[in-house]
Amino acid sequence: MGILDIPDRIAAVCRKLRGAGHAALVVGGSVRDLLMGRSAGEFDLATSASPDEVCRVFPRTVKTGIKHGTVTVLIGRDGAGDWEGVEVTTFRGEGAYSDGRRPDEVVFVRTIEEDLARRDFTVNAIAYDPVDDRLVDPHGGRDDLARRLLRAVGDPRARFSEDGLRAMRAVRFAAVLGFAIEPETLAAIPRALHVFRKVSSERVRDELIKMLAADRPSIGVERMRETGLLAEVIPELCEGVGLRQNRFHAYDVYQHSLACMDATRGDPILRLAALLHDVGKPRAAQPRTEDPSEMTFYRHEVGGAEMADAISRRLKLSNQERERCVALVRHHMFWYTEDWSAPTVRRFIRRVGKERLEDLFALRGGDVVARGRGEDPRVEIAALRQRIDEALVAEAALKITDLAIGGQDVARALDVPPGPIIGKVLRALLERVTDDPSLNTKERLEALVPEVARNDR
Repeated sequence: MGILDIPDRIAAVCRKLRGAGHAALVVGGSVRDLLMGRSAGEFDLATSASPDEVCRVFPRTVKTGIKHGTVTVLIGRDGAGDWEGVEVTTFRGEGAYSDGRRPDEVVFVRTIEEDLARRDFTVNAIAYDPVDDRLVDPHGGRDDLARRLLRAVGDPRARFSEDGLRAMRAVRFAAVLGFAIEPETLAAIPRALHVFRKVSSERVRDELIKMLAADRPSIGVERMRETGLLAEVIPELCEGVGLRQNRFHAYDVYQHSLACMDATRGDPILRLAALLHDVGKPRAAQPRTEDPSEMTFYRHEVGGAEMADAISRRLKLSNQERERCVALVRHHMFWYTEDWSAPTVRRFIRRVGKERLEDLFALRGGDVVARGRGEDPRVEIAALRQRIDEALVAEAALKITDLAIGGQDVARALDVPPGPIIGKVLRALLERVTDDPSLNTKERLEALVPEVARNDR
């Protein structure tokens, strides 16, 4: 085994290029991750061969980014008969970035050292030659890995002014890797915000989503706040900085939101909902009449849901992701007591949606932990969980499609054509069934249709 454990199929591509007289090395995040003892994702290769020369060496290629020197080499995978793509990019340098997003021109260079000099951070500017089993590290990336330090290659002001997204990548790597950002590199981010503003919402969103997958995404969000990035991406969160709450909370609204995000275990969209769950508090804040030193936040979840919707649209989330995030913010405030009736439990399930219950409980658990008072979230949630499980096992009707009759049955019973009255009757029947699940039979519901229709008029 060499310095790094590179898959045989990747090493074979390097050997074949070397056999044709070209240099070929593994570069980028896979080298960094393997040096850290982490599993590597995709393996990218850099070579002295031109794109045309790469195509001549390998019989199966796709010219995926030929303008930028990238060719995807298709290699067989473990004799399974399918093909795997490996990106191979010619050593390159880059011209000026007039738009702050992409280089005006790409120039091919002769050496790996010249190629590494264009990269963003030293820990990403390490290459590995699996043929000679050697590392190429001209910028001290291995030392920075050992120090858990993120440092720009060369002049950080130049790096951030070239590509505006690099500022977001810096805070994302700080969170995902758990690294500190080198002081000069950190100080260069606020000076490059004018370049960052040129970056598309989609690219910013992608970096944010990757950051939210970190064990402690709060590291990245706090670096965003310190550097001014948060005010550019989600300025609404800045409104909670320093806003005191009440005796039930140890932290201000902003710090509470970060703690809730860290404590909520789940995918990035659930993490985003946790970050935004109290975003409406600053605009709803009012001093308590009996104790003006404490704040109340009446119906902050309603305003917060509207703000979360606007933020999700700004970040260009998909409709499904946006709806999920907004629903969690809207419904995160619930207070279960033992006197909840069975219909009340069923209405709660209907309001939230069965598919979102686990998300909501995860968020509530994070919310309880983030109060900072040492409370056990299981105590607050366990009883309601049990009641919900009982309701689900009973297979109660929780949505219109669970009813024993449908729209055609209602239309036939009323002898009316399809129209708004059908939906109104079905919703009213669902309310009746929520109160008394035994009504959910075809015969009993059809008998109720005329009465429900009369009451709705």
